[in-house]
Amino acid sequence: MTVEVEAPVPFREGVYGDRVATVEPGGVELIPEGDRHGRPLDLFWTWMSPNLEFATVFVGVIPIAFFGGGFWLTAIALVLGTGLGSLTHGVLSSWGPRFGVPQMVQARGAFGFLGNVLPAGLNAFTAGIGWFIVNSVSGAFALQALFGWRFWVGYVLVVIAQVGVAFLGHNLVHVFERAVFPYLALVFAIAAGVILWKTHYSAGFNPHNSPGGGSSAAFILAFFIAYGYTVGWNPYASDYSRYLPQTTNRRRVGLAAGLGVFVSCAILEIIGAGVATLNGTSANPTTNFTKPLGHALGDAVLIGIAIGAVAANVLNIYSGAMSFLTLGIRLPLRLRRALVALASGLLGLVLGLVYQAQVGPGSKYENFLLAIAYWITPYLAIVLLDYWLRRGAYQEHEFFDTHRQSWKAPLAMAAGIAASIPFWDQGHPIPLGYFPKHYPQIGDLSFFVGFVIAATLYLALNADRVRHRLQQQPA
Repeated sequence: MTVEVEAPVPFREGVYGDRVATVEPGGVELIPEGDRHGRPLDLFWTWMSPNLEFATVFVGVIPIAFFGGGFWLTAIALVLGTGLGSLTHGVLSSWGPRFGVPQMVQARGAFGFLGNVLPAGLNAFTAGIGWFIVNSVSGAFALQALFGWRFWVGYVLVVIAQVGVAFLGHNLVHVFERAVFPYLALVFAIAAGVILWKTHYSAGFNPHNSPGGGSSAAFILAFFIAYGYTVGWNPYASDYSRYLPQTTNRRRVGLAAGLGVFVSCAILEIIGAGVATLNGTSANPTTNFTKPLGHALGDAVLIGIAIGAVAANVLNIYSGAMSFLTLGIRLPLRLRRALVALASGLLGLVLGLVYQAQVGPGSKYENFLLAIAYWITPYLAIVLLDYWLRRGAYQEHEFFDTHRQSWKAPLAMAAGIAASIPFWDQGHPIPLGYFPKHYPQIGDLSFFVGFVIAATLYLALNADRVRHRLQQQPA
């Protein structure tokens, strides 16, 4: 008879509490109940501020400027895509108080320890490199437009600011996002009024700006890139709610986090769509946004863009470090999370400068947004279904048991990604998928295909659990 021994549950070491001016100790360990603090409303500011920045605005610019979309259809697609991504973000955020671990550690419940390397590795790269560079670039462009500095000067300053906040950790992240929120909300609210006053609402589909596929492709791509932008936050969700006490109302947690993402993204993306109808021509994309605002408001918004870029990358660096540590790489240092955040920032700084990051965000930004959803949607299908199958009844030791393996989840996720390849609408240097190439009017439906295939295969591989779940009475 074999007796299974449960893996020990590592609790985050050190004393942290609600202190701000101190480095958060530990890494991805369970947060002990005695160290829990905060309230659900904190998540609203934490998720509003990072999206009050130019990268969000540019999501709304893309469908009109690069795909010829009309204003109203684009606005509808942006709201729908943002709403879908915000919904799952709220759900995942609500798991934080219950489990007390980062989002990617919680995913080990479905993927096992080794299998979880697939989503955690992808997220470490997406957050620590991809989003890091995109947002640092938008902040650097803003400083360049405001002060006339060389691009690299603004880029370095933005990187230093965001790495500094992420290095100290969780509590300072929340305080920083709340502190910058009033300024960001005010300047972008005024800018929204001005842009929406000048917007050409009658702007319809423009075939001269379309690479092919017509208005239907423009609508679908607008929906998909808005969804890709929003859902990109999902793998971070419980990183910022895991310190909340277990007794916290989880519905309020989900509502605060989901609304924070939805309100900020939907409004700024629609502003971006409005800007695109004004036909800006500057080589600096931030100038196209601020030109209609006038000198004083334009300068105030440029400052907001720089601050917003830092607010966004604070989360990207922090959660990128969480995902990296979730890979299981052992660092016997008490401040391992902080040091990984620092290393991530330095790597992003070097890569951004060496590979001339000043070329973006531009016409290839949408490719990055699409690529994010290629892997996140199959991942979401699995973690949501596994939670449903198990009614969320995960044991704490499961998240840290290095011997607990699950081949079904990574297999289903990989299958979902592979099945979506024929639907990829990327273009050079990645070959255009079969369906966008031969049926350009359908745009890019890979997120839908990836989700359905991953979900279907995962349910099929867990047929016994599905039957048992369906036979259970509602809790």
